[in-house]
Amino acid sequence: MNAPAFGTSEKSATGHPARWAALAVLVVPVLLTSMDFSVLYLAIPVITADLAPTSSQMLWILDIYGFVLAGLLITMGNLGDRFGRRKILLIGAVVFGAASVLAAFSTSPEMLIAARALMGLGGATLMPSTLSLIRNMFEDPGERAKAIGVWTAAFAGGGALGPVAGGALLNFFDWGSVFLINVPFLIGLLIAAPILVPEFRNPSSARFDIAGATLSMAAVLPIVYAAKHAAEITGWDVKSSISLAAGAVFAALFFVRQRSATDPLVDTTLFKSRRFVGALVAVTLGIMVLLGPNMYLAQYLQLALGFSPLGAALWMIPMTIAAMAGSMLAPQLRGWVGTASAMSIGFVAAATGLGVIAFTPAADGLSIIVGGGVVLGAGVTTVMTLATDAIVAAAPPDRAGAASAIQETGSEFGGALGIALMGSIGATVYKTSLDLPADVPAIAEESFASAREVSRSLPEEVGNALFENAAEAFTSGLSVAATAGSVVMLALAVVVPVLMRGEATDAESTSVRADSNSYAKESHS
Repeated sequence: MNAPAFGTSEKSATGHPARWAALAVLVVPVLLTSMDFSVLYLAIPVITADLAPTSSQMLWILDIYGFVLAGLLITMGNLGDRFGRRKILLIGAVVFGAASVLAAFSTSPEMLIAARALMGLGGATLMPSTLSLIRNMFEDPGERAKAIGVWTAAFAGGGALGPVAGGALLNFFDWGSVFLINVPFLIGLLIAAPILVPEFRNPSSARFDIAGATLSMAAVLPIVYAAKHAAEITGWDVKSSISLAAGAVFAALFFVRQRSATDPLVDTTLFKSRRFVGALVAVTLGIMVLLGPNMYLAQYLQLALGFSPLGAALWMIPMTIAAMAGSMLAPQLRGWVGTASAMSIGFVAAATGLGVIAFTPAADGLSIIVGGGVVLGAGVTTVMTLATDAIVAAAPPDRAGAASAIQETGSEFGGALGIALMGSIGATVYKTSLDLPADVPAIAEESFASAREVSRSLPEEVGNALFENAAEAFTSGLSVAATAGSVVMLALAVVVPVLMRGEATDAESTSVRADSNSYAKESHS
């Protein structure tokens, strides 16, 4: 049974009649793709014991998923626009599910790396499809904002639930279970989506810009790699610089190509809109200051307070709940004070949360970490929900997939930059603040984790002194990084709302409906 075509007599005044049920279906791939960024964290030791990957192979197992996903977002978003977003969603579900099975039964590091790359391909297909479908199913701006709030909550919640789900599965099953858990949910998606989710596509027969797609991947992949490499080495080296420069060159070539192409992948005129640019900046930097501190919070809970990885993940659930609540309540806040003011409130809340985290002591800082994280999570996701809505509303319905891909590419960049920049800040402060006791191995200077391991092999008095010193140096790095993030958030609280006020806000609802109704007449399922 096929869902009724969008634009038929069965359509309600505000969008597709089964839009809320369809949204529930679309939340599933968002959760799964988000979870797979972090679900492997607790599985690393058992995978290492079973497959014996080299350190380089282990990094590729962790990173290849994000690389491929980020590099293909723009391409897959455009394919959805041209060939049908539901069709691309279903193809992505099949690819993601098959790759999950392949990963679960991998017998070598190379096989697992290849499977993770295929999962990235599937994820890149799923993510823009879900967001662009929401753009088309919900004509009413208020409803669309609520739907995007649910989407954002699922995205934020999936990343935090990954370690929890992974830890729970590993208590009872083999490491392959962290991948196989995807399969039953994807089977449900394949059954429900053709029934509940309508089809949308651009009725134009425009050619797909293969050259543009190639340049987009050539731009995104080196930039993301540069940020991740810098995070891994807690600094910036020649390899990172060359990779970043190469990505920048290809990015420039990509935009030149898009300006001259007859049928571009990205409508560059969108970047002439201050509202669009402001929203994109908000998404990119918002996710940057959310994921950057998360890295520190997880380490602090485990290294300074002594929680197990699963215990640390559980203590971060309040932050996740707050992030989901911020996403869901953002449309209500916008209704009270307007988009620009609501985003300002979100930025100030995020800055406040980071300010609290900046005062984390070397010991007994659980309440500060959790409390600051709750305020940070709620503030950032409030901003991201409203900014995402502004991005997808800026594009005409027939290019919703491309606009969604731009939003998600910005999120990928922001996440990579957050981990790289804040990791570098923290590492630099740690090394300059650490005062090693005499006769302590120099490896303790590398990280707090290294110092803790070294402290366990030393006489009790010397080991305790090293641990306390390292904890103080680590929290100093955390404080500087959180303070820097807080300053960025306060600056954005002023700059982004100014950009967002530069053009029509929610009063644009009439034109949005008109565009959607016009497009609906040309769409078919």
